[in-house]
Amino acid sequence: MTAKSEFHVPFSLPLAGTVVLPIDLQEEHRRDPRYLVHGYDRVLANAAAVIGAARANGVRVCHAGFRRDFSVAPPRPFEPLGPDGEPAFSDPDNPDVAICPEVAPLPGEDVLWKNDLSCFSEAAFPPMLSGPEWLVICGVWAEACVAATIRDAVARGIRVLLVKDAVGSGTEEMSQTAVINLANRLYGGAVCDTATAVALLGGAEETVWRLTGSTPLRFRAADIGAVFGTL
Repeated sequence: MTAKSEFHVPFSLPLAGTVVLPIDLQEEHRRDPRYLVHGYDRVLANAAAVIGAARANGVRVCHAGFRRDFSVAPPRPFEPLGPDGEPAFSDPDNPDVAICPEVAPLPGEDVLWKNDLSCFSEAAFPPMLSGPEWLVICGVWAEACVAATIRDAVARGIRVLLVKDAVGSGTEEMSQTAVINLANRLYGGAVCDTATAVALLGGAEETVWRLTGSTPLRFRAADIGAVFGTL
């Protein structure tokens, strides 16, 4: 595959109908050895650039984080638990659930604390969004909370711009594979890198990758990086 293709098209964001959504950019992903995100400093820096561009141009930012609160939703069947029956991840009593300072909410910005993968699992989330046309999404983990939120957004008729280098997972290949699989079914949406997202949030027209047809990106283990590079 070549770096540019028929999937790369000119594009601009309707800024008044756009919300930037950073997902689960919390301290546990650089402190807890069980949940470390590969290249997390880069993910945070890229997400911070996207958030900064939104703020500079009057685009809404809504932050999402994960708190596994058993007082709200008791343990589910087969859910892993800590040694004393506490949540195995995102324990609300653990200070590492805090959003990282590089991307921390500013006063007046909305913050959603969810108890499941998708932001849409919380009834408060759609009213918080106030019906955007586009969500610009970054965050972690790419194949879990990011993917679940994107699929639910598309199902609700909300278009998604996925910032491919501002998402992360346990390894580079895990993140890239998740992005490719999301791109293959990102109906109505688009994929770009951080620099392009920043320009789009500034009102520019840029070239992005947009899905045509179904599952056009085919890959094997040896060429995950190359296919990811075409997006």
